[in-house]
Amino acid sequence: MGVRIIEESVQRVVGRMPVAGNTQSFGLLHGGASLAVGEAVGSWAAVKFASTFGKVVVGVDVNATHHRSATGGEVTITATPIKLGRRLTSHEVIITDDQDRRICTLRITNLVVDRPAH
Repeated sequence: MGVRIIEESVQRVVGRMPVAGNTQSFGLLHGGASLAVGEAVGSWAAVKFASTFGKVVVGVDVNATHHRSATGGEVTITATPIKLGRRLTSHEVIITDDQDRRICTLRITNLVVDRPAH
């Protein structure tokens, strides 16, 4: 998908992704690509938080609203916390185009769990 993380902290994770290579048959950014990248960046934000107390996360819910399409350039994916709890995290993920127009809004919820034994 060509995703690059350009900023990461507990309070904000930002990624960039090219539209090219992530389109559907009409040349528009694929809605599934928006969901996949939004879930990835939102989950990374939850991981950043959970790792501060030795935990990991697993996704339990994601939903999205597609507002407009993109046909070129890159999109910016920004995840910010709605709620950071010891058992659940929720993040808002906003995807914008190169003109800073909102393409998609996602909400992702992750369950905070113990790190698996290896």
